[in-house]
Amino acid sequence: MVDNVVRRLIVEPGSTFEYSQRDPDETLGWRKADAKRELITVVRRLDALQVKLAAEHRRALLIVLQAIDAGGKDGAIRAVFGPLNSAGVSVAGFKAPSGSEVDHDYLWRVHAVTPARGQISVWNRSHYEDVLVVRVRGLVPKKQWQRRYRHIREFERMLGDEGTTVVKINLHISREEQRLRLQERIDDPMKRWKFRMGDLDDRKLWPQFMRAYEAAFAETSVDDAPWYVVPGNRKWVRNLAVARIVLHHLEKMDPQLPPDDPAILGLHVQ
Repeated sequence: MVDNVVRRLIVEPGSTFEYSQRDPDETLGWRKADAKRELITVVRRLDALQVKLAAEHRRALLIVLQAIDAGGKDGAIRAVFGPLNSAGVSVAGFKAPSGSEVDHDYLWRVHAVTPARGQISVWNRSHYEDVLVVRVRGLVPKKQWQRRYRHIREFERMLGDEGTTVVKINLHISREEQRLRLQERIDDPMKRWKFRMGDLDDRKLWPQFMRAYEAAFAETSVDDAPWYVVPGNRKWVRNLAVARIVLHHLEKMDPQLPPDDPAILGLHVQ
């Protein structure tokens, strides 16, 4: 059975998408205290399924997290994936390409860190930067970034064919919420390191980034690698929504423990 919340958050494959259809303040009918308790339960279930995924050692799960600056990717990763066994979960972040990354095609650096069998990988930003920032900043000609939608669909289809489930989640915050979070980074010495002046330059291009995201969702949300848009203004809503999306897909994968070795049944270690 599909989780009704998960169904509400998906970008239906083949459809157009507009952020105006989604409220970043949406609570999804939850109350804060209840949602925090449920998150604990869901994360425990994720942990058990991750153990089975590792033991099965046949398939993998890739979670792509995208958001505008200060959208909450780090916080969601800590809340949902932090409690899981670190041996089975990896996190990769992608900044502007540099060094050898520049000398290869734009998918080279992400393909290198796709999850191994039995693993969950979480990407903090991703190959989608090459149809978002690249588009908005005009870093390559239009005809070049436009054909990348097809590349991305085919890349993700290949991953799926080879046993990696791809789940893509956008954390949707309002422009005012971004302003508050950026100001908090400036004001808090413990968060100041996260702020960069370029955040303000990107903030001026908010409408262009929103259009780029909308186009990316419409072009690349497909049945086997869907996009979900999660209301992100309230962190407790964001965390539970992300956890339930991941749980939905892990339960759908239904990883199985390998059969017991008959040689060890009834064995007593001396």
